[in-house]
Amino acid sequence: MTTDSSSSSPAGSRSSAMRVLPEWIDLNGHLNLAYYHVLFDQAAGEALDALGLKREDVPRTLRSTFVAESHVVYLRELHEGAVVHVDTRIVDFDDKRMHIYQELHHADGWLAATVEAMVLSIDLSGPRVAAWTPEIRAAIEAAAAAGAALPAPAGIGRRVGIPRKADA
Repeated sequence: MTTDSSSSSPAGSRSSAMRVLPEWIDLNGHLNLAYYHVLFDQAAGEALDALGLKREDVPRTLRSTFVAESHVVYLRELHEGAVVHVDTRIVDFDDKRMHIYQELHHADGWLAATVEAMVLSIDLSGPRVAAWTPEIRAAIEAAAAAGAALPAPAGIGRRVGIPRKADA
């Protein structure tokens, strides 16, 4: 799925390029909604690795992350073979949580989907929510500060609902 290395982006971190696989295509001929999550999750893993929460260290450190909540907005269809990348940005954080925002872009530059997620710091020996280690917290602070000067993403804070016009 990954075809090159991750890098920085104006929005935070940019994932490796990923390709939409044939087995991810649904009966409507486009990427099934479950696989948008796979792409976002792969990119989040790379972003967490860059913060020092390396996936290969989890069995040794018993420190990981869980997503407590997420909200995906599907903007444009992706098709088999499409090459995409994900930009990940830390919107906010505290001692045990991180609010992230991700944008899934086609290689041609257009935006296909976004997701907001609440990521929890987890001590797997419980398992229980636990404070970030001092090293990880420092990395989160630095990454969040880098994006703090940017305007808030247009799609952030959306909620699911049917807007209703007020009765006259």
